[in-house]
Amino acid sequence: MTVLWRRPAKHGASTPLVVLLHGRGADETDLIDLAPLLPPAFAYASVRAPVALEDGGYTWFENRGPARPLARSVRSSVDAFRAWLDEVEPAGNDRPRTYLLGFSAGMMMAGALLLDEPTRFAGAVLLSGALAFDTAIPVTPQRLAGVPVFYGTGSLDEVIPVELATRTTAYLRDKSGAELTLREYPHGHSISRTEIGDIKAWLDARA
Repeated sequence: MTVLWRRPAKHGASTPLVVLLHGRGADETDLIDLAPLLPPAFAYASVRAPVALEDGGYTWFENRGPARPLARSVRSSVDAFRAWLDEVEPAGNDRPRTYLLGFSAGMMMAGALLLDEPTRFAGAVLLSGALAFDTAIPVTPQRLAGVPVFYGTGSLDEVIPVELATRTTAYLRDKSGAELTLREYPHGHSISRTEIGDIKAWLDARA
């Protein structure tokens, strides 16, 4: 994995970690600029997705359309990410306090990781995306029971199919069992300053 890090001046085995997962067509430089705007007690690791795109940048999965990934590609990326994290966490971060923060395709990756192994992560920030429905990733009732999840969406989002965003909201709110914070913002497929402030407060409460 190609990764950019931002760590507190003093960090060690008790430092909580937020893993940043970028959207389609971006790379590890995309979300790392969020780190100075989020709680300084955390370490931040911005990871490059494994699938290179012909027109530049990277993504987490091969797909058959927007927010519709191929199941085999989802499994490959989830397994590769887990192998990387197995090496990173014992090297100086607090495994019980590892959070995921994903935007767009990165949100789908974050959701897939969380649903695949709910006890592995302390929680997740899911932004402007959908869950990996219709793959081998389980979306059974109460799958995320008690897991803190922040789900932020844009009311003007022109990228994520409405039916998938609606299905994602319904699952997280009504079936997943997650300790859900749900926020809708008056913007498109982006992350606003207001949203960043809400994410900071959500993470601050868990630092």
